[in-house]
Amino acid sequence: MTAMKKLLVLVGMVAGLNAFSQVSYDTIPNLPEHYTQRLEKFKKEPIVTGKVLFLGNSITEGGNWRRLLKDSSVINRGISGDNTFGVLHRLDEIMKRKPSKIFLLIGVNDLSRNISNDVIIENIFAIVSRIRTSSPSTKLFVHSLLPVNPGIKNFPSRFAKQENILEINGQLKKYSEVLKYSYVDIHSYFLDKKNLLDEQFTPDGLHLNANGYVRWAEYLKKGKYL
Repeated sequence: MTAMKKLLVLVGMVAGLNAFSQVSYDTIPNLPEHYTQRLEKFKKEPIVTGKVLFLGNSITEGGNWRRLLKDSSVINRGISGDNTFGVLHRLDEIMKRKPSKIFLLIGVNDLSRNISNDVIIENIFAIVSRIRTSSPSTKLFVHSLLPVNPGIKNFPSRFAKQENILEINGQLKKYSEVLKYSYVDIHSYFLDKKNLLDEQFTPDGLHLNANGYVRWAEYLKKGKYL
């Protein structure tokens, strides 16, 4: 058995175990009503295949990707408050669309619920595995988690998990080649001199402002991910 197959088997086993271990964690998205409303909206949209799709939480939802990328066909599947468990739950709707590319950014809301780094990584790998199985031709881009800046006014303190973010990003980078996805390091692209989220790109030390989204889109274009 190849290293790739071994790791995918492990991911599958972990995903199965997570179903039994979820009782130990608060796995419900931070905004459950909004999550449900967004899912209902998604279900009503016509299924169009072969498009670029952004998948994640509020940081993804807040981006006007069609305008930023000048592509009216881009699909935004961000849901504010979502976490890795929520993305796993809604993957079927996404896979029906057989996207040409998926840009995934997820995990920081899990950290706010004190879900362990290991479980977050296991869930992201399970997401990768399901995408690979359901839509092998889809090019998958897994983003690093963004930095945070607890020193900015109105920063929600439960997200002050800088060390966790660094560890998760390290694991995402380490296994990118084995799991055959492209690792997109936007974390380092948004740092200030103190290694925190640069205040010029954020209103609250967690989310991005208009300048932040422009910078993100520029990074994807410069890196030729699009």
